[in-house]
Amino acid sequence: MNPHRFCVIMCGGVGSRFWPFSRSGKPKQFLDFFGTGRSLLQMTVDRISTVVRPENIILVTNRDYAGIIREQLPEVKPENILPEPARRNTAPCICWASHHISAIDPEASIVTLPSDHLVLKEMAFVEAIREGLDFVEHNDSLLTLGIQPSSPNTGYGYIQQGKPTSGYPGILKVKSFTEKPDLPMAEFFLKSGEFFWNSGIFLWTAASILRAFEKYAPEMATLFDGGNGLYATPREPEFIDREFPNAASISIDYAIMEKADNVYVKTVDIGWSDLGTWKALYETSPRNQEGNVTQNCKVLAHDCRDSMFAVSGDKIIVASGLKGYIVADNGNALLIYPIAEEQRIRQIVNDVKSRFGEEYV
Repeated sequence: MNPHRFCVIMCGGVGSRFWPFSRSGKPKQFLDFFGTGRSLLQMTVDRISTVVRPENIILVTNRDYAGIIREQLPEVKPENILPEPARRNTAPCICWASHHISAIDPEASIVTLPSDHLVLKEMAFVEAIREGLDFVEHNDSLLTLGIQPSSPNTGYGYIQQGKPTSGYPGILKVKSFTEKPDLPMAEFFLKSGEFFWNSGIFLWTAASILRAFEKYAPEMATLFDGGNGLYATPREPEFIDREFPNAASISIDYAIMEKADNVYVKTVDIGWSDLGTWKALYETSPRNQEGNVTQNCKVLAHDCRDSMFAVSGDKIIVASGLKGYIVADNGNALLIYPIAEEQRIRQIVNDVKSRFGEEYV
């Protein structure tokens, strides 16, 4: 296994759109959604461990979740867990992790993964990552995996394909990169046939992504450059505690990918879902003849169609007349909400917090 290949797993998100199962104290990446005995984070680590040596897997998380990670992944070295002192989106996360890895190995190539995605075709995933890493190791490029869109989803970034890359089948130059368009634009993208969803899986070398920060996000680059000489030493945490909260809260998509001129996409079929919402989980789960999904619970459903039922603990759901609803019961909260309107759940969580207190979120 190539010793210069590293993986950064981003696992600090709150996952509020999966409330009430995903809570601030234990977000969705730490949950076992499919009854396999492995959380989404553990499944992510399992997947990438066939490509990247375990000692080269770096986990970036919110400080509050470091203990959960140590509990779920006891084999991970403590120094491979990078705890953020504040929530600052994906660009600062990636900038810090890239500096940390570069200090360990200046020749490093990196695959950056979200911790909470579903990949059903693991062999295809592994092959795509290996081919992608080979590409970025021989080209100064920023590569993302692209998914064929099946709907005008406004929660994803869209990648417009450009010209093929000689010698690398399936890898295309990116003509444009649009992060989370509105619905009319997403519908246009889908109809044109020229666009892919951005999977949020990125590949690059440490040198390439740090050069991109210098060029396209100079203020952030300057902030993290201040830690040169401290990364991968005992003095790194003190620097991060002091400076990380000063970083702008911005995604890697807005900070770098929309601006860079060396962005490429590898088109893949890996059975991917970002599992960002209850609807996404519904669409990737087996359904009965009425189109209902039962998520690890007992249900008696009469005249219910196209609905999802999820309950923690030994509890029975009895329901009648529901059409296209989410019923999710966990701890001190019960959600009964139309699947078609589930994009509003994030705002609902904020409303619950402001009206009833943090113990419910």
